[in-house]
Order: sequence, then structure tokens, then C-alpha cells
Amino acid sequence: MKQHHFGAALTGSYLNTRGVLFWFLVILGVECDEETMTAVHQCLLLCLLSTLTAAAGSWTGRKNVLFIVADDLRTSLGCYGDPLVKSPNIDQLASKSQVFLNAYAQQAVCAPSRTSMLTSRRPDTTRLYDFKSYWRVHSGNYTTLPQHFKSHGYTTMSVGKVFHPGIASNHSDDYPYSWSIPAYHPASFRFENQKMCKGKDGDLHANLLCAVNVSEQPGGTLPDLESADEAVRLLKSRAVDGAPFFLAVGFHKPHIPFRIPQEYLSLYPLDKIILAPDPDVPKLLPPVAYNPWTDVRKRDDVQKLNVSFPYGRIPDDFQLRIRQHYYAAVSYMDAQVGRLLSTLDDLSLTDSTMVVFTSDHEAVGADFLPAQHRT
Repeated sequence: MKQHHFGAALTGSYLNTRGVLFWFLVILGVECDEETMTAVHQCLLLCLLSTLTAAAGSWTGRKNVLFIVADDLRTSLGCYGDPLVKSPNIDQLASKSQVFLNAYAQQAVCAPSRTSMLTSRRPDTTRLYDFKSYWRVHSGNYTTLPQHFKSHGYTTMSVGKVFHPGIASNHSDDYPYSWSIPAYHPASFRFENQKMCKGKDGDLHANLLCAVNVSEQPGGTLPDLESADEAVRLLKSRAVDGAPFFLAVGFHKPHIPFRIPQEYLSLYPLDKIILAPDPDVPKLLPPVAYNPWTDVRKRDDVQKLNVSFPYGRIPDDFQLRIRQHYYAAVSYMDAQVGRLLSTLDDLSLTDSTMVVFTSDHEAVGADFLPAQHRT
């Protein structure tokens, strides 16, 4: 509730309660002269003002929420004991937060996992296991997490990949049910799977490994850079508003392809990268449990490897580069998280904002089979 609404409430109360007050005093046997009426009425108005002031204090005292979601992030973070990754911003957040060490994803692909998390329903309830259905039509008109906040007076905003885009969220990211304003998606994402990666031959390719010079990319930017910019803009706009907000920011990395700023590769020299300790397909693995990573096989650089389908092994040198790029993508995403946390500090919003950081599910992007999703 904005401050100017209180004035309207007081004015209405003054006009409407005087007649009620007259009859109330008559019933009590109190003499209803003008002086008595005025004194009692002023007392009532003071009580009303006190109540509204308490409500206003309760409003402004409610915590904001910054809800950050990474895409396909493993526990490749310093706060989970990974000795190689450089994730200083998330680690700093974790150092003063509740860190969950025993958590699971309900489904091993984006749309049903995010739908499950944001509706608080298991996939067995939503009956969603793929990207082809919208839960409000397919399973039930469930209240979502941001919708709950919105119904309790919060301004709710979505930036980047929060709900899975497309039919899985009704081509609207569930607006207007979940969000106060239409969801924001970075314009540069449309180039994500196009030929944007300069090869040794000088030509552009649609590669899995795609460290780029950002200045040479369309618009001179990348999706997560754009999302961080928009999230910072929204935080600044809410700082002057005063009403509580729920801001969800979904970063696309470390999801494939690894189209990331090339400077992050320097954090992980190849001679410091080691192969996964279990690079082979388990001998007793049921075929139904195996993902032949068909989405990865479509990438130009992977096709050149000519790996046999479905169980062929990726060459060791390419495995090392996959792991290098995955870690670099984590550090790139971590830097964007740092920008948001710094903005909270700069706007004096840190103490009044609850920060949640999570991921939809993990992917074996840094293991022996890239993009084999698992729970």
C-alpha cells in the first residue's frame, strides 16, 4: 500500500464514522453534545491512525526477495568443496547463508523441474515430464511461488530464464498470474544456438565450446550480461518505490552451449584440468537410463569428432576442454551474481532483502558425457 492511500482511508473514516459514533454513544447513555462527540471522535481517529501506521510499518518491514536461478549447475562451487572452481561471489553469499547439502532435483530437464519447484508440486502431481504442456491447462490451476507473493502485495518481476519459456509457461512466463509486469528476456538469446563461434579457420560455427570476444557478438553483449543489466535496473527502480518486491533472475549459464566471454578461460589453464575419475559408461547401466546426448552431437565441433553412437567415448583432449569451458561458464555466471549482490549493497537493500540462490537441476557438462542431465 502506498503512502497516499492512507490519506484516502482517513478521509473516508472521518465522514462515515461520525453517525455510527452518535448511535454508539446513545446506546451507552452518554450525553451526545458536540464537545463530547468531537473528543471521542478525535480519540477514534488517533486509534485508526495508530493502526494504519502500524500497518505501514509492517509493510515497509517485510523482506524483499531476490531469487536467483542458475541453469544446469552442478555443485561445482567453492562452498560445496570444489577445489578448482572460482566462485567468489556465490561463496561469499553462502558464508552468511543457510547452505543445503542434501538437495535433489525432481526431474532431470528444465521445464518440468522448474514447474515442480515453482508450483511446489512433484512431477507425479503436475504430470509434466517434458517441455510440451502448460501446467494450468494440463494438470491444475496451481498457485506459483511468485504468484503467492504477488497476492500478498509484493511487486513480482521476472528476468531471464525463470519459468521455462514457450508452451511450458503459456508463452508468457505465466504472466499475469505470477508477475506484476511482463517477464524480461534478453534479446541476444536468439543468437545462442546460431553460428556465433569463430573457429581456427576464421569462419563462424555453432559449437559446443564457444568462448567469444563479447565486442564481436551481436549488440556487443551476451544473454546473462543483458539479464544482469536489467535486474540492476529493476533493483534501482524498486529502491525508490519502497514497496516490497520479489525479483526472480534466471541466468542461462552454465547451460550449453558454452558461449561465454573468452577471458574466463584464463582462470582454468588446460594443464590444471584433470579428467573425470569415472569417464566410462557403467557396465551395468540400463539402456533406458542412458542419455546419448543428441543435443550435444548437433554442435559443429562435436560432429567433427565423429564419435560413434550411442556409447562412443569423447577424446580425452576434448573432455578436458569441456571441463575447462564448464568451469569458466560457472565463473562467468558467478560474476553476474556478484553484480546483483553489489547492487543490493550500493542501494542499502542488503539488510531488507532475502537472497535465494538455486539451480533447476545439474548436468554432467563437466563429466564424461556433456549435457547428460541427472537428478
